[in-house]
Amino acid sequence: MDTLHSKKDYPLADKRPELILTPTGKKLDEITMEKVLEGKVKAEDCRISANTLEYQAQIAESAGNRQMASNLRRAAELTAFSDERVLKIYGTLRPFRSTKEELLAIAEELESKGAVLNAAFVRQAVQVYEKRKKFKGDK
Repeated sequence: MDTLHSKKDYPLADKRPELILTPTGKKLDEITMEKVLEGKVKAEDCRISANTLEYQAQIAESAGNRQMASNLRRAAELTAFSDERVLKIYGTLRPFRSTKEELLAIAEELESKGAVLNAAFVRQAVQVYEKRKKFKGDK
């Protein structure tokens, strides 16, 4: 498939709805309040997929918004992790919450599970925290 472009493909739900599938394989038009009330649509059916985030990243990039595209690609990688794990990682990235070794272990975990952009982000945080003395125990 060709790379998506902001002028011809945005908004994705209107112009390319066939591309939008939930992680459970449901199409966008299958997510209705009626089906929710009937129990045919569950919470996991309403999550965004890594593919949809990548499509949105392509659109952002084509519009000249590289930072948004990078954020969307990192988010796409994180769809492979539980909400609980993502929140735990987020908490450990706050200043003075973790040691250098703990953050490097998280980077390794992320990389081993295919989240290479996120692993690089954590390693970048390690460099900044080291320079600014923001690790646990540095106060």
